[in-house]
Amino acid sequence: MRISRFILATSAVVAALFFGGAYWSLDRVFDNIVRTNAARASDAATRITFAAMYQLMSQGWSRSQADDFLRGVASSGEGSNMQVQIYRGQLVIDTYGVIEQPELDDVLQSAMASGQAVRIDSSETARHVYPLIADQRCLGCHANATPGVSLGAIEVRQDYAGLLADARRELSWAFALLLPLVALLAGGAVWWVGRRIEGAVESLQEEFDQVSAVSDLKALAMAQRDFGFVELNRIDQALRRLLDKLRGIAVDKEILTFEIGLLEKFVITADVVRDWREYVGRLLIDINTILPAHTLFSIFKIDDEMFDLEVFWYGPASPETRARMEHHIRQELGQMASFADSGAFAIHHHVANISAPAVELTEAEVALRVKSFFVDKPKIGGIVGIGVHAGVLEDETRYLVVESVLSTLLNVVGSVKAIYKYTRDLEYYATRDPLTDLFNQRVFWELSSYEVGRAQRHGYSFGLLLIDLDNFKLVNDTHGHAVGDTYLQRFARQVQGALRDGDILARYGGDEFVALLPEATQEAVVVVAQRVRSAIEQLEIVTADGVRLRGTASIGLAVYPDHADSTKDLLMFADNMMYRAKAAGKDQVAVPSQNDVVEIFRDISQKSLMVIEAIENQRVVPYFQPILDVAERRIVAYEVLSRIDLKGEMIRADEFVEIAEKIGVIHRLDMLVLERALHALAQQGHDGEIFVNLSPRALVFNEFARDLRRIIAASSISPDRIVFEITERDTVKNLALLERFLNDLKADGFKLAIDDFGSGFSSFHYLRRFPIDYLKIEGDFIANMLNSDKDRTFVTSIRSLAREMGIAVVAEYVESPEVLRELERMEIHRAQGYYIGRPAPAIISRDWQPPA
Repeated sequence: MRISRFILATSAVVAALFFGGAYWSLDRVFDNIVRTNAARASDAATRITFAAMYQLMSQGWSRSQADDFLRGVASSGEGSNMQVQIYRGQLVIDTYGVIEQPELDDVLQSAMASGQAVRIDSSETARHVYPLIADQRCLGCHANATPGVSLGAIEVRQDYAGLLADARRELSWAFALLLPLVALLAGGAVWWVGRRIEGAVESLQEEFDQVSAVSDLKALAMAQRDFGFVELNRIDQALRRLLDKLRGIAVDKEILTFEIGLLEKFVITADVVRDWREYVGRLLIDINTILPAHTLFSIFKIDDEMFDLEVFWYGPASPETRARMEHHIRQELGQMASFADSGAFAIHHHVANISAPAVELTEAEVALRVKSFFVDKPKIGGIVGIGVHAGVLEDETRYLVVESVLSTLLNVVGSVKAIYKYTRDLEYYATRDPLTDLFNQRVFWELSSYEVGRAQRHGYSFGLLLIDLDNFKLVNDTHGHAVGDTYLQRFARQVQGALRDGDILARYGGDEFVALLPEATQEAVVVVAQRVRSAIEQLEIVTADGVRLRGTASIGLAVYPDHADSTKDLLMFADNMMYRAKAAGKDQVAVPSQNDVVEIFRDISQKSLMVIEAIENQRVVPYFQPILDVAERRIVAYEVLSRIDLKGEMIRADEFVEIAEKIGVIHRLDMLVLERALHALAQQGHDGEIFVNLSPRALVFNEFARDLRRIIAASSISPDRIVFEITERDTVKNLALLERFLNDLKADGFKLAIDDFGSGFSSFHYLRRFPIDYLKIEGDFIANMLNSDKDRTFVTSIRSLAREMGIAVVAEYVESPEVLRELERMEIHRAQGYYIGRPAPAIISRDWQPPA
């Protein structure tokens, strides 16, 4: 509704209410006035009539005179609205006789009997009855009367309906003549007020219609004006204040669109992690589409005395500009107490857009236009600060956008750099042994398989050495793991120096090392092996106590294809030869003869028969190793391990699992161990999780999944308590088959764990493709992390990676209270190892107590 119409309608309603109320009020006033005057007139007429009548009676009037007087009074009201009638009471009738008069009704009789005047009003008439009371004067004529008795009554009747009708008619004519004039004046006033208001509103509307962007809002100038009304002037002032606020908080749609688009690009992918510097450069280019930003920089703390400064320029910058920016960033960092004594900087400059105009900044421009964020403590990825150098911005809103972008970049760039660093470290440790920097077991298997294929194609032989340190356990037990680690590092360098160029040395595990010797006959392999043994004999280290340590090694060798035609068989052959060297007195190279070949394979056949016989006679015994909740110090799970009972001697799994896989009975072995383990744990009252090693090679058997579900269903153990462990050492050519099988297990409620995580790069493929619940960190990293920064870094990286993915971590090889305390400090979830508990056929108390 238009405001003029609203005012007009409101005025009409108010006028109608006013005139209606005035008419009603005046009508009431006239009515009261007429009635009041009528009462006064009747009272006056009564008094006059009584006075005249008394005056006549006092003169001694005759009966005819009295009758004439009464008739005259009665006829005096004819033709008027007032009639007077005198009535004679009974005392007077008794003395003077009856006269012609109207009959006395109840009102008259009541008034004369009570001696009180009576007044009866209706809407149109009024009747007043006044009794004539005798006093002392009246006794002279009315001897039969006494003072105070009623001698008669005077009745006055008035009809004022005509008076009221005339009054209302005159009032109506007066209002009828006044209403048009009032309506005309009111309409004019309404029109004038409406025009004043609408004119002001139209003026404001024209100004605001010109606003289509924030820049227009800033240019909008509202001139001071007087609307002629205090209220409208107050509205005008309120609009001015609102405009001032809008100027401070309004944001262009284009800059919001830019910010949203930029935030959508803050998605960390593998490409972003790999090429994170190019990613930041592209972000800088995007920022320049809306904000003039010359530079984006980030600072990372590498260690206590080293910072990494990455400076990204939108266009090429002169050396002087680069120097000014570096100086300013150092000053900014130096103002923070935690980085006041910052050490060396490794500075890297990058140009996002080579074709952009050259960047040339003065000292003042650098100092005034850098917007930066610094944190007291390094955040994820070691990032401590980030900043941008932007041109002159028009308002504070764009600075707020810059702050929002920077605060997000601080986390994104830090996360990208952290993931880049973790990924690089994990990729390195996935192929390298962190202690000796040699290839690890996983790489050895891949390279040896590659070497077998290469030798088959080209028709040549190659050698394999299995090198095992003699009595190395005494070094650890006597001098500690730190000395043992130093010895292993020196040992690795000594052996590496004795090998030929192109030979490959790897740490297989613990104090075992393997070497691949490509394109070598048995004679050449023997020569290299002897040279390695001699080099080991020359190794000597001196402990902090001044003790000189020397050592020896037993070496077993095998040659492809003379002794085996597969990698596993070749290693098994070399392992048997190494044990022969130890049996011969250690510090030996066991060179196989033809009889040795026959005997070793006979031993392998005997072990195969042992495995088959143990499965048939159910002499496979489940052992249980406890897993500790580090924070609560409670045993929450057990890992199921298998042993073979051979005439009272327990044979460990690593001595027969590979043979079971080779002869195709691994499926039966796994099912037997699982069935007996679930039964034993249920009987012993374990209600926590159960970790079960799962050989992916068993998946080739069609009945594997069926038997697995049957055994677990028969045990009445909930699937969510069972965690199947897979390890990358068990290579599966058909990953799609493994993925489908593991997804089915997950759908059934089972949990999954990656065992020996970090022992090879396949772990990351498993982590990416499979729905994993637990990561069990390779034990070598845990055992050495107190003495090796590399191992510690690897454990920290895995913990951070698992935390980001919502995966729990289990640390293996926990063999000391110091390691357990460090795991607790690092917030590792669970621990497993000899310090927690050795494998045994019986479980231990849930409330774990450290060993004495």
